[in-house]
Amino acid sequence: MKVLLINGSPRAKGNTALGLAEMAKIFEAQDIEVETIHVGNKAIRGCIACRRCAELGKCVFDDLVNEVAPKFEAADGIVVGSPVYYAGPNATVTAFLDRLFFSTRFDKTMKVGAAAVVCRRGGASATFDRLNKYFTIAGMPVASSYYWNSLHGREPGEAEQDGEGMYTMRTLARNMAFLMKSIALGKEKYGLPEQEEHVWTHFIR
Repeated sequence: MKVLLINGSPRAKGNTALGLAEMAKIFEAQDIEVETIHVGNKAIRGCIACRRCAELGKCVFDDLVNEVAPKFEAADGIVVGSPVYYAGPNATVTAFLDRLFFSTRFDKTMKVGAAAVVCRRGGASATFDRLNKYFTIAGMPVASSYYWNSLHGREPGEAEQDGEGMYTMRTLARNMAFLMKSIALGKEKYGLPEQEEHVWTHFIR
């Protein structure tokens, strides 16, 4: 099994990285392959709604999004870590996720998603909610912990002092590992849920 860890912080060794690394230890102990991808320090433009991805099979902007897309397709789960900026995720990771989810047409049903957020004081819950939207629109179960998935710290390394937050990250990883393994067994025995033809409705008609 494999899980992608997306670091949305500009800092490669900041508090977001600490939280993801704590999760990685748990995954690796359970023989789940981990790949960490640093997104927050890249120049990633936002989606321009050109819809060329439907023709090309990939995003028209050939950058990290297209590089990660096949890894996402092959993975059993994805964790998105982000610092809190104005009570929301880092703009770079938001642009990355907008394009990654919109431009990839493979079925994401039953891939497991999880968000991990880091803040100095406030805005963690709003950021957590925003990131979970990517998973829930794609038929992806969301892994939970014993508490909302947040860490607190301002200066690099301070999150290590948040004992409850680090415990939350470890619990999240254990629960996510269990969920991924359970889904794999379920798919083997029952297959994926039946899907009916999609119904599109717009407010103007």
